[in-house]
Amino acid sequence: MKAIIVGGGIGGLTTALMLRARGIGCELFEQADTIRELGVGINTLPHAIRELAGLGLLQRLDDVAIRTDVLYYLNRHGQEVWREARGIDAGHDVPQFSIHRGRLQSVIHRAVEERLGREAIHTGCRLGAFSQDEGGVSAHFFDRAGAHVKTVRGDILIGADGIHSRVRETLFPSEGPPCWNGLMLWRGARDWPVFLTGKSMIVAGGLHAKVVVYPIAEGSSPASRLTNWAVLVKVADGGVPPRKEDWSLSGKRDELMPHVARFSVPYVDVPNLISATSEFYEYPTCDRDPLPYWSCGRVTLLGDAAHPMYPVGSNGASQAILDARCLADALARSEQGVIDAVEQLAPDGFDNVENVLSYTQREAIVRGYASKAGFAAVPGLAAVRA
Repeated sequence: MKAIIVGGGIGGLTTALMLRARGIGCELFEQADTIRELGVGINTLPHAIRELAGLGLLQRLDDVAIRTDVLYYLNRHGQEVWREARGIDAGHDVPQFSIHRGRLQSVIHRAVEERLGREAIHTGCRLGAFSQDEGGVSAHFFDRAGAHVKTVRGDILIGADGIHSRVRETLFPSEGPPCWNGLMLWRGARDWPVFLTGKSMIVAGGLHAKVVVYPIAEGSSPASRLTNWAVLVKVADGGVPPRKEDWSLSGKRDELMPHVARFSVPYVDVPNLISATSEFYEYPTCDRDPLPYWSCGRVTLLGDAAHPMYPVGSNGASQAILDARCLADALARSEQGVIDAVEQLAPDGFDNVENVLSYTQREAIVRGYASKAGFAAVPGLAAVRA
């Protein structure tokens, strides 16, 4: 089996590693000219870190991240409402990491290059169109100028190309643009003095405005950390976002600072932290309505292409990593299912496998289209599928 992965973000790169670990070949195509370290800080929860640890990446993540130990919830006046342990300190077998999104992506990217080879990653390749038939999927890629770059043939195509997914748009052409909930998110990071344990996370605010502060890496000295901050404010009723969602869209200080004055956080001087951040980013929090299905024949969606999530609550990257694991497992089962089917029908072995299941029937099981081919009712196959 060969998979075509569209999108070189956290979801697409993790999928490549997961497939490689299960012996499934793949190539990855990213529309940007380079895979860059975009974004600022994010949190990755233990259930997702457990999957990356299973890929042998725990030490690499430890080298570039902070193990979150305690989460503090405060009101906008700085009064403590709740606190709880996180990650290892909460009894998990793996940490919760606070990490620069780009560094997380970089760790996974380097592992893909090492294990699959650099030739498995193709940049400057924007998906233009794809088609599928009983034998596979053909995907056509173009550069930024619109010139055809290459056409690739594979068994399946995985759309991991984000909230503006070209794969999703092709499957659901009448869906329209993402939906904005009226919340604007500003994010930045700055070397800043250690607060609390040096591994703590603070969420302060209420229904219409919140500020989040946490360290994401070691600082320039033992007394400092690279400290991530985020301000989330309800600025409109929703509808069409004022600017397109983009991890690298620069924020406007005159729009942000009036909102910052709402908060008083006792452990961190938030106004000065934000004022001292030379460059920060803004992101209108958008999502999409649920789809009736994510897969169509040999094509499927993953991560934000399948179920866009707001970039808050430690959800987006964590869920994309879990998607990659689940999809890789499902594909591995479909390949191995042919062995199970033959075992069901010929438990004592066979003289000629063609007398047990024909090549066409075996191929339908391996390629995952047994039902469409009319073989789902083959004796023994139903038990295997269950």
